[in-house]
Amino acid sequence: MQNDFTYCPNCGSKNIKFIDGRKWGCSDCGFRLYNNVAAAVGIIITDKNGDVLFEVRAKEPRKGFLAIPGGFCNPDETAEEAAIRECNEETGIVPDGLTYLCSFPNTYDYKNIRYKTCDLFFVAAMEKQSQECLLSRLHPQDSEVTGFVTKPVKNQQDIRNLPLAFESTRKTLALWLEKKNIYE
Repeated sequence: MQNDFTYCPNCGSKNIKFIDGRKWGCSDCGFRLYNNVAAAVGIIITDKNGDVLFEVRAKEPRKGFLAIPGGFCNPDETAEEAAIRECNEETGIVPDGLTYLCSFPNTYDYKNIRYKTCDLFFVAAMEKQSQECLLSRLHPQDSEVTGFVTKPVKNQQDIRNLPLAFESTRKTLALWLEKKNIYE
């Protein structure tokens, strides 16, 4: 999948081309449009047993697959603000605090457009609750989430067995496992 324009958005010429895998250029008017990376966030939330909270995605890309709470940053918003906002929108809960964990590049294919993202991941400080108590507090955002599950993430095999929507989340959970004692 490559993002292509048929016409230059500035002059309407058909002489627009994707250059160097990162920008479009029009040879008629000199217009340049850069394919900049979008910032996105995700939060690892665990229950009292250390199981990780996952959302079941309600829309493409990867509808029906598992993801952690998160989404795209809005203009003029910090990654921390975006993570808290997205978590609240998608789950109905607000984390008590966040600790930055890592970032990974990701590809987000949506409606025939390929978005390259830099996904920033956090670990949420939450009052540790049982699985039942945590799940009972959650309210899915209908347009984004069809439900919630908690899953054990105790080793690499657990991660491999998860039907995760995004490779960046898989890499993040592997790193989180290595550093888990820091966040407990």
